[in-house]
Amino acid sequence: EAMKLMNEIKSEVRGKIVEIPVQNAEPVEFGQTLFVVELA
Repeated sequence: EAMKLMNEIKSEVRGKIVEIPVQNAEPVEFGQTLFVVELA
C-alpha cells in the first residue's frame, strides 16, 4: 500500500494555474510536471 502524503508546493513565480496534467490521487514522480502556469 502506498503512503498517501500531501505536500505544500510553493511557486517561485506569480500567475494562474491553467492546466493540471495529473489526475486526482494519481501517483507522481520527482521532476514530473504538476501544474502549467500562465505568468501574471
